[in-house]
Parts: sequence; structure tokens; C-alpha cells
Amino acid sequence: MNNFIWTVVIETMDTQVVINNGILQVTLSKPDGIVTGIRYNGIDNLLEVRNEEFNRGYWDVYWNEPGGPGIFDVIRGTSFEVILEDENQVEVSFTRTWDPSLKGTLIPLNIDKRFIVLRGSSGFYSYAIYEHLQGWPDFSLAETRIAFKLRKDKFHYMAISDDRQRIMPMPDDRDPPRGQPLAFKEAVRLINPINPDLQGEVDDKYQYSCENKDIKVHGWICSDPPVGFWNITPSDEFRTGGPLKQNLTSHVGPTTLSVFLSGHYAGEDLTPKFTNGEPWKKVFGPLFIYVNSGFDGTDPLALWEDAKLQMLIEVESWPYTFPISDDFPNSDQRGSISGRLLVMDRFLSEDNISADCAYVGLALPGDVGSWQRECKGYQFWSRADSGGFFSINDIRTGDYNLYAWVPGFIGDYRNDGIITITEGCDIDLGDLIYEPPRDGPTLWEIGVPDRSAAEFFVPDPNPMYVNKLYINHPDKFRQYGLWERYADLYPNEDLVYTVDVSDYQKDWFYAQVTRKKDDKSYQPTTWQIKFTLDAVIQSGTYKMRLAIASATVSELQVRFNDPKANRPHFTTGLIGRDNSIARHGIHGLYWLFNINVPSTLLVGGDNTIFLTQARSVSPFQGIMYDYIRLEGPAETDSNKKKSCILY
Repeated sequence: MNNFIWTVVIETMDTQVVINNGILQVTLSKPDGIVTGIRYNGIDNLLEVRNEEFNRGYWDVYWNEPGGPGIFDVIRGTSFEVILEDENQVEVSFTRTWDPSLKGTLIPLNIDKRFIVLRGSSGFYSYAIYEHLQGWPDFSLAETRIAFKLRKDKFHYMAISDDRQRIMPMPDDRDPPRGQPLAFKEAVRLINPINPDLQGEVDDKYQYSCENKDIKVHGWICSDPPVGFWNITPSDEFRTGGPLKQNLTSHVGPTTLSVFLSGHYAGEDLTPKFTNGEPWKKVFGPLFIYVNSGFDGTDPLALWEDAKLQMLIEVESWPYTFPISDDFPNSDQRGSISGRLLVMDRFLSEDNISADCAYVGLALPGDVGSWQRECKGYQFWSRADSGGFFSINDIRTGDYNLYAWVPGFIGDYRNDGIITITEGCDIDLGDLIYEPPRDGPTLWEIGVPDRSAAEFFVPDPNPMYVNKLYINHPDKFRQYGLWERYADLYPNEDLVYTVDVSDYQKDWFYAQVTRKKDDKSYQPTTWQIKFTLDAVIQSGTYKMRLAIASATVSELQVRFNDPKANRPHFTTGLIGRDNSIARHGIHGLYWLFNINVPSTLLVGGDNTIFLTQARSVSPFQGIMYDYIRLEGPAETDSNKKKSCILY
């Protein structure tokens, strides 16, 4: 039996660098640092050989100067260095250094792209260090990522989760006359695809978005020979927006991405803006590009199962010990915290409630809930167990706030104290108490407070616009064109929901969208909530809790019992640039509005709340609700006997 394992060998030439560990061979342009070739399992190059070399495997940024247009830039290094070369590991660096002569042409960052190949490893690692020095020009960074374009003659099957995988269209299918463009450039109906089984389907890269917490492994499978190409991201610490932020994964190309920072499903709120010459440095990655193979006749889906196992190995190995950079601390240079989160809501229980499955995390200090818009630092998240106990390990040193939110409860928790993480620290925070917003007893509620509209009614798509993957699928909201189905279901009158009669899973449309008026214009929609009060407590103030899961250039106006009130009793003002409706998401950024409702606006007997989404320029403007609750006034000795309310 041959136990020999190849050593890692690097060959440096004038215009390229080749690293080989006997399992795979990686070729990078020099000094650009573009991955131009990956040789593996008898295939000369897994990357698309028809593409120009700079369009195969690359890091990129999308940025702008203040007030200037967006600039897309594939990052090309100008200097090359071997950081480490021995029989077990090769690490190489491709750097691009900024200076004032480059102002307006290149993003004002020093960028160091690193690639690592280990002995015996079926893949390679990549990470990058971005640095903005004090006094350098201001700029905004809309997006940064690493992308790989695979061979379209080899890779046809895409997998991003156990229940989201399929044979994909060819990139040629998206171009006319094979493909018919739809309402936006990303969405195409397949008229005459190369694979006739896909005829009539819709393809859109946003249909394959995932939340950060679920983007651990995704990629493509070649069936002949059986080869898998996988993007494994073992940690979310360098991604922005927290665990629920949605990002692109893999899509027709065949393309696979690791997106570190973007405004998708969030808008400008998640575009970091660097002003007044502020200094900044951040490490993105490392991520692991994993390749695997099987024998002839092997079920290609076995490669997906193997990739998931490799992902678990990478997650368990985080933070990696092998990167040669002082900017990437190992586990011994990090700290940890633990504690228990409890919920205090005396209208539900006299005892504190365990924060079962709460999301608990550390992010840069900020306001309550600021973590979902934080986009410059690192974040570290975990989920509490059924008892509310949590631990967060391997935290980078620095100052943080502790944030949390609890499924089943509205609002956000923030611990008021600054938590300073030092090397090797292990901080026990003890019991922490979250008091969610609450003034009085629940009179009625619609939905589930989980920051998503998934529990509401999601219609079947127009048969003309089906992606077969999402038929009878829990993510049916990812079908194209669902916004148009509202007008089909409510052609003349808007939605009316009657408390204690209607069922929000069947009777509350997942998004309050505009209605098409004619070929060129749209009109606002007004939804109604009808409910009955046996009596109104005149001495108190009622409270409406309005939790919104997504908003896109919207203004939600609320009126009580008077649909024609000249001024709404409450308005959100113009909010949101999530674009979740067009991008087939079920949530974007979370908003919570706490509305005082004077008793004079309510009557004993039948009441109606009118919800108007007043902005109506496009079909993609709208609101996704998370949860709505009406609370009665807080009980006092003087009104306890008056608080018998039917609902």
C-alpha cells in the first residue's frame, strides 16, 4: 500500500505562478493574482477556458467616490510575493498598493490577496486584507466578493442545499432568442433552451439567494467525469449584516460566489461609507475552494454529501492555524463569552421565559438593533439552546455590544455595557433579561414575530413563470412574478382581514404591493383589519405594534376608523430599499413601529384599521409584514374591572 503524499510545489514564471500538491494544480496570473486554471482529476482546467483569463477566478469590488458613479473593478495585484514555501504549505500574496496618483481610478485601499495550498488537501484557500489608511480619500464600498466561472461544457448540476439543487440552464439559454427577458435583467424565461426539459421555466440568480447563516457550502457537479467544485465558507465573522442577511450563492454561468459585503436585500444601509479619511482594515476569509471526485458510475450527488462533510471539517477547524498573517488571529489570540438570556413579559408569564433559540451576537457598539445595518466590523453569532444558554467562541479582540433577538418576541435586545474581548478571555455574563416592548394585554395579533413574512399566504405562480424547483417547496416565495398575483386575487377591492374569522396563513397576502392601473402606471393599495371591542377603556392609551419584515421605497400610513382622514394617524415616512419583492426574498431589513392609539380613535363594537402603502411608481414597491399586535391599555386599579374585551 502506497502511503506517499505529494509535497506542495510552487513554480514561479514571468507571467504566472503554478502551485501543485499532487491532487490539484492551481495557476495564478502574476502579478495580477487571478486564478486562471485549476487542473484536477484529468480535467486540464475546471474554469471556463473560453473566458479571458481575468474572467475565471477573481476578487472584485464595486465602489464609488462620494456622489460619483459606481465602478466595478476586478482586483489585479501589482506585486507578488511568496509568503511561505515548504513541503507542507505554500502561501502566496498578490498586493495592490494605493497612492494619490490613482485617485478616481482605483478604490483607495491597499489590498493583499492571499492563496494557500496545503499538502494532502483537495482544494485551496483564499483570503484578502483590505486597508484604508488615515487621511485617504472618502469612498463607499457597495460590494466585494470572490467569483469563479466554471466550464459550461462540464458543470450542469448546481447544489446550494439539500432541497435546492437541480440541473441548470446553460448561459446561452439566457440570451435572445433562446431566452425572453422579463421585468428586470436578471430574470429570463427560457423559450428554446438547449435542454428541452427546461422550456418555459424562469431563471433568475436571486432565486438562489441564502441567508448568511446558511451559506456554508454550495457549488456545481460535473457528471463526466464525476467532479464537484465547492465554495466552503466556514465562518460568518467577516460578512456584514448578521445571520439573516441574504446574499447570492451560485447561479447560471456556471458561476459560484462568496459574497462578503453587499446591499442586496438591504440597500444603502449596508453600504459602508468611509468619510473624513477614517482608517479601516478588515480580513475577508479565508474560504476554501474544495474539489472532489468519484469513480465512473458514482452517483454525482454523492459528491454533494461529501462536500457537506468537508464543510463540517472546515467549520470545526475555524479559526485556521495556517494563514501567515498577523491580521488573522488564531484561536489562542481570541476570546469567548457565555451566558443565559431570559425574556420578561409579565403579560405572558409571572416567571421569566427561556429565550429558546434566540440569536445572540457581538457586533460593533451601536444602538439597539444596529447589528443588522453594521457593515464595517466583524460579527460573531450563536443560537441559544432551549434554556436560553449561549456561548460564543473565537471572538476577535476589541470592543463590542451584545445583541440578541428571540423568535416569538418582537424587538431587539442590547446589553448596555461595552464588552471588551482580550486574548484568552472567557467572560461569563450570567443571566441577561430582555423585556420586549409591551404596554398592555394582547387584544389580537396577526402573524408570528420571526422577522419573516413566510407564514403568510404565498400564492402559486403564474404557470407562465414557473421554476420547477420551487413547486411544492417550502420556499415557494422564490417563484418569479408573485407580486402580480395580488391583482389576480384582488382585482377590484383590496384585502380585508377580520380578526377571529380570517386565517393569516390563507387570508393575509405575503406582501402589500401596488396594483397595476394601466400599462404604465400603478396605484396604492389599502388593506383593512376589522375587529370588535366590547368596550373601550377611555382612561388609557392602546398600542399597536407593527413589525415589518421588508420595505421597498414605501410609506405605510395607518388610519383608525376613518379611511379618508386627511392626515394619517401614523405614517412610517419613506422607508426601505430592500428590493425583496423583485428578488424573491421573504424578508429584508427589520423595522418595528410602536404606535400610540388614543382611545378616542376606537369605539365599542366594530372597528377598522386601514393600512395604506402610499408609494406607487413601480410594481416592486411594497411592505412585507412580520407581525401586528394591538394591545389594550396597561391595567390599573381604576380600570381593571373595565378591561373585559372581546376579540
